[in-house]
Amino acid sequence: MDTFAFIIHPLDPKADVARKYPRLARLLSVPLIHFLSRYWPPLVLSRVTGVRSLATGRQVEGWLLACPFTAQRMIELPPRVVYRKVIQTGRLAERLGAQILGLGAFTSVAGDGGVTVARALDIPVTTGDSYTVTLAVRALLEAGRQMGIAAEQAVTAVVGASGAVGSASACLLAPRVGRMILLGRRLEPLERVRQEVMGLARGAVDISTEIGDIRQAALVASATSAGRAVIHPPHLKPGAVVCDIARPRDVSAQVLEQRDDVLVIDGGLAEVPGEVEFGFDYGLPPRLAFGCMAETIALALEGRFEDYTVGKNIEIDRVREIEEIAERHGFRLAGLRSFEHPLTPEQIHRVRQKAAQAATPGPV
Repeated sequence: MDTFAFIIHPLDPKADVARKYPRLARLLSVPLIHFLSRYWPPLVLSRVTGVRSLATGRQVEGWLLACPFTAQRMIELPPRVVYRKVIQTGRLAERLGAQILGLGAFTSVAGDGGVTVARALDIPVTTGDSYTVTLAVRALLEAGRQMGIAAEQAVTAVVGASGAVGSASACLLAPRVGRMILLGRRLEPLERVRQEVMGLARGAVDISTEIGDIRQAALVASATSAGRAVIHPPHLKPGAVVCDIARPRDVSAQVLEQRDDVLVIDGGLAEVPGEVEFGFDYGLPPRLAFGCMAETIALALEGRFEDYTVGKNIEIDRVREIEEIAERHGFRLAGLRSFEHPLTPEQIHRVRQKAAQAATPGPV
């Protein structure tokens, strides 16, 4: 039977450490967890079973592996130190017999987007970002539809547009939406993305380094590597839909608490075909996986054991190819979720009502 492995790591230090070591998480402070993560060895979290292609009946199995670094440590430490730990985790995958390795969360963002890791290992590597883009764009457009937003006329912002996921998301959205605003930290890389997007867009394409400019947008896709919240309550217009692709999240929890007139959805979630058992609670309901993990599993089902999505540039042809592969094997966009909780039609209707009220001028 063909096999895969997928690397995850702590995003919320206390909560994520508690999933594996509940007693230890109670004893350790967050700063101590950050410190110790540099010295903790990689480990096997679980065996993944029950994945079966709906098209071929083929089954694959795999492992969830933990790279102990927290997201904060991956940002703070030199890339060579981060590479060393991720490669160490990859070698654990090799010893287990995995035929392809997926890089989750910041293990795919750090440094050169998996290139150095792939060169150091004997098994192929993917960041999974191609399928993440597909799922995020689908989720954003579907949420917009349910909010009554006509995508082809909607001002659409992409935050982190000069990054791998952000730029690919912008290219995929460009022919389907109205005016676009590409946001990032520096104008020069944004201008390069703008030139690419303009050839696909149906409307104008602007660039900006000011996060407040997303208040013009009805649809927002956010995929920065900031490692912290960059979108806060004042930044969003009433009725806006935000797809938060980043982990750790780009959208502040205060948006959920203070803005009942906007809809924030989690990006890049898929239903995995078969009676899958992940064997470990990594924060999602049964059968659901992040797009990066889903891409790894889909490639194993397809028998495509090659470096698939690596580096800081994502080819749109590759995005479309993995979409076709995943669809054929039975992967599906998961139901809409917000801050890890499912969204019901009633909840979305209430957001629409609140947005309509906020947009109605008060008495003069």
